[in-house]
Amino acid sequence: MKLETLFCSIPAVLMAASLLGDSVAEGAEVVPTNSLSLDQVVSEVLSNNPSLKAARAEWEAMKERIPQARAWEDPRAGVDVNAGRFVAIPQNSFTDQRFMVEQTLPLSGKNRLRGRAAGAEALNAFEEFRRRGLDAAAKARSSYFHLANAYAQLELNRKNTALLKQFAEISRTKYEVGTHSQADVLSAETELAKLEETAFDFQRQISEAQTQLNTLMNRPAQAPFGHPAAQTFQPVTLALARIEGLALAHRPELFMAEKKIEAAQARLDAAHKEWIPEPSFRVAADRYNGASQAISEVSAGFSINLPWFNRSKYKAGIRENQKLLESAQHELEAARVETLAMVRDQLKKVETFHHHTELSQTKLLPLAEQRVAATRLGYEADKAGFLDLLTAQQTVQEIESMYWEHLTDYQMAVSELEALVGTRLEPVAAATGHQHDLK
Repeated sequence: MKLETLFCSIPAVLMAASLLGDSVAEGAEVVPTNSLSLDQVVSEVLSNNPSLKAARAEWEAMKERIPQARAWEDPRAGVDVNAGRFVAIPQNSFTDQRFMVEQTLPLSGKNRLRGRAAGAEALNAFEEFRRRGLDAAAKARSSYFHLANAYAQLELNRKNTALLKQFAEISRTKYEVGTHSQADVLSAETELAKLEETAFDFQRQISEAQTQLNTLMNRPAQAPFGHPAAQTFQPVTLALARIEGLALAHRPELFMAEKKIEAAQARLDAAHKEWIPEPSFRVAADRYNGASQAISEVSAGFSINLPWFNRSKYKAGIRENQKLLESAQHELEAARVETLAMVRDQLKKVETFHHHTELSQTKLLPLAEQRVAATRLGYEADKAGFLDLLTAQQTVQEIESMYWEHLTDYQMAVSELEALVGTRLEPVAAATGHQHDLK
């Protein structure tokens, strides 16, 4: 009876091994109905993230400084009223009331320069808001890729566990009939225990990734989360000159440095105009003590400030703004050099993971699958041992697991590069001809 059980179980295990090997090409995870796409996650993060809302509010607040900086000085109004007179005077000799209105005219244009500086600072705040958005999107993508990888690894773990249970049962049956030693049973059960232990690590990774995504989306950490969509290897165009050009054209830090120069230049120009006096014009209406009219006379006048008598103050202001402009120019130069260096290093990181992913997908995995097929034929012909088949199948699973790890690292590296550059990178128009995609 035991021999019948043994010989009936072997074809089932071979079929399971074959199906598990074929699942590498067909897909390592089952796509559920409650799948959640990456675009949905990023869109919700950009809509609900509190840090982004704070940065947006700060940018909108900075925009309100522009009309304040461009505005004229507030007009002045005054009233003088005779509170008491202790001498006798003839009528219409002195005024009892005086009404005055005064306005300073910004003929030098300093207000327009201050408005230009405020506008540059508002654009700087917008670029800071854009930087936070890029970073939040990159974090969301990284957490999403971590979640997808953890689900893929867990699914592989479950399939390999099911197969090992059958292997362990056959090894136990062969041991009972005396054709194999107990070592085969213990080896299978040990590997099975390792897989069960690893499954808890994948479940913890899933929980951590869900918590990170819920936090980014401003939801409770324990909020239910959909299953990530199937991931595929999609190479992007990564010519160094093109990426450097995109970085120099779109990186927020470069825009911020440029706007800082613009603001510093506007303030320097305004400091030079501090030497120009700005006249204040006034109109006054007087009513005399004995007059029957509401207004006895109207007078007009003007006054100017005299900045030439405070030479050290305005000279110091010019020197200060010259140094601030010089500092901003150096910061822009440093930001450009740093950007190109970061692009080079990040691009090398992307290329490295691209190589690892492509090698696993197009070379290592097909070879491992061929080994499984050859070992299976050898086992059926009694030319290979059972543990050889087990080892070959485990190698396939290890390589596919490595593929998912490399794919995740590659996707995260691309997301980091996009955040660094400041814009999305389009995938290569056509697939590279590899038909062995894992979905």
